[in-house]
Amino acid sequence: MPAITPLILCAFVTAGLVSGCSRSVSFENVVLPILQESCVRCHSDEGEGVQEAGLVLKDYDSVMKGTKYGPVVVPGNAISSTLYLVISHKVDTKIQMPPHHDDKYPKGEGKPLTAKQIEVFKTWIDQGATNS
Repeated sequence: MPAITPLILCAFVTAGLVSGCSRSVSFENVVLPILQESCVRCHSDEGEGVQEAGLVLKDYDSVMKGTKYGPVVVPGNAISSTLYLVISHKVDTKIQMPPHHDDKYPKGEGKPLTAKQIEVFKTWIDQGATNS
């Protein structure tokens, strides 16, 4: 049986078949599309997330700027990053994101991110939260 090279092993990891290989997560190609799909409606322009917290999530610079209270990403440390904590629901339910379904949010909004999407954010932050 041929040896599995690191490159092939990383391909298996990307496919979710093996864990333990750290592949660089691209903000532009992976993180930003999740933000655009799930967060930007409330966190851009005059959305509720901008009005209440001052958090804009439309591009790398705005994500790294954070809220009117301070940064939401601590490069290299997801567990100290508010962004990771709120999307992984490791905080009070009042500030978990996206917000839970209720009369305030139309059907289809407020759906939590998938475990894989949350892991993308964790990995990206732990890898240094670079703009690549």
